[in-house]
Amino acid sequence: MAYVDQGYTGPTVAEAAQNHGIRLEVDKHPMAKRGFVLLPCRWVVERSFTWAARFRRLVREYERLDSTHKGFHYVAFACLMVANLFKQLS
Repeated sequence: MAYVDQGYTGPTVAEAAQNHGIRLEVDKHPMAKRGFVLLPCRWVVERSFTWAARFRRLVREYERLDSTHKGFHYVAFACLMVANLFKQLS
């Protein structure tokens, strides 16, 4: 499941996501407002991007192969989870 904003609505986007086995959850604000409005689930994605930016290799795409870049993401988030585990245990 992927949380997206209202820019990802429509049949083309839904079909492309379904082809990749992703279920899209559009995060809408209950009332119309002007300007930037923080949506309930959006902070999870922004926080994850911030955590990934701590690792210098993930700031830019230096790798030639996307599988290598994907592997570095797995390693980075595994390191973050292990660090959080040690914080909780101590």
